[in-house]
Amino acid sequence: MPMKRIGIDARLIRQTGVGVYLRNLLFFLEKDIPPSWMVFVYLLKEDLHSVTFQNRQFVKREASYRWHSLAEQVFYPRRLYRDKLDLMHFTYFSYPISYRGKFISTIHDLTPLLFATGKASTKNKLVYQLKHFFLKIVLHSQMRNSRTIITPTKSVKKQLVQVFGKRYQRKIHPIYEGVNKELIGIRENAVLKKSMPKEFLLYIGNFYPHKNVERLISAFTKVKTSAKLVLVGPDDFFAKSMTQLINRLDQIHRVLLFKNPKLADLIFFYKNAIALINPTLSEGFGLPMIEAAYFGCPIVGSDIEVFDEVLGSSFIRFDPYDISDIAKKISHVLVRRPRFDGKRLVEKYSFEKMARETMALYQKALKM
Repeated sequence: MPMKRIGIDARLIRQTGVGVYLRNLLFFLEKDIPPSWMVFVYLLKEDLHSVTFQNRQFVKREASYRWHSLAEQVFYPRRLYRDKLDLMHFTYFSYPISYRGKFISTIHDLTPLLFATGKASTKNKLVYQLKHFFLKIVLHSQMRNSRTIITPTKSVKKQLVQVFGKRYQRKIHPIYEGVNKELIGIRENAVLKKSMPKEFLLYIGNFYPHKNVERLISAFTKVKTSAKLVLVGPDDFFAKSMTQLINRLDQIHRVLLFKNPKLADLIFFYKNAIALINPTLSEGFGLPMIEAAYFGCPIVGSDIEVFDEVLGSSFIRFDPYDISDIAKKISHVLVRRPRFDGKRLVEKYSFEKMARETMALYQKALKM
C-alpha cells in the first residue's frame, strides 16, 4: 500500500482554545495513526523545539507564516506543495486561498463574522475593515473548496449553513471536543491558597469584547458579597482594558486579575471556586465549561444555543445582555451554593474520540 502524506496546520499550537484543540488532536492521532500514513505537522519556528513526537511517522515542518498575513497567502502554499501532500488539514479559519491541494478544514466558530465591531482589534478602523473584508473572502473560499468542514458543535454547523447556504450542509461534520488531557493527573497549585481569597467566583478565558467580561464586572458591582471575582486569562491589550474598567468602577479590591495561568493554577481555580461564570456572547464549544464540570465546579453561563447543546440542564442560565439578570443569577449561586457532579456531562465528551472521528474523515477524504 502506498504511503499517504497528511499535513496538519499546527501554527496556533501555543494559543488558547485552538491550541488546546491542536495539542489534544496531535497527541491522540500519534497513538493511533495507520502505519501507511506519514503526517507532516506545520509549526512556527519558535515551536519547532518545544513540540515533540515519539512516533516517527510524524514529521515537523517549519511554516513561519502568521495567520491572517500576506506571508500566509503567498509563501505557505509553496511550503505545502514541496511535501506533495495527499491531504491537508487546515485547523483554523485562516488558510492560503491559492492552495489547490486536497484539504479539509476545522472552523471553530463564526465570532469574527457575527461580532464584527472592530473592538476586538488594535488596528485602526480602515485596516480592520480591510482585514475583515479579506476574512470574508477567505472563509467563503474555505467553505467552497474544503472536502469536509469540521465544527465543534451542531450550533456552529447551523451558523455556517445560515451564513453560507444549505448547499454546504452535507460536507459539515460536528465533532465534540473534551477535557484537555494536559489537565488530567496534574496536582493543583496549592500555594495559591495563600494569595487567593477564601471564597471567589471564577471567569477563565480571553478578554475579547465578545467574551462580555465588561458586563460581568458591571453585574458584580451590584452583588453584595464578601466573595471576590477572579478573572483568569492572558496578559494582553484586552486585559489592560479590564484593569481600567475595574479601576473606573472602584472594584479593585473585589475583582482580581490573574494573568497567564499555568495548568496547575487552572486546576486550583476549578477546584476551589464557588462557580465558574461565563458571560460570553459567542462560543464554538466552551472548553472551560467542560473542564469546570470535570472538576465538579458549578457553572453559570450565557443562555446561548451552543451552551444549551453542550451543557443541557447542567448550568444556571442568564441573559448575557442583561446586567441585572447576570447579577441576579450570581446572587442566587452565592446564596444556594449548589452542588454539582459533572461526571455524567463529561462522559459525553472526549478528545480521544474526537481524534478518532477526525481520522475517519481523513480516510474518507483521501478516497474522494
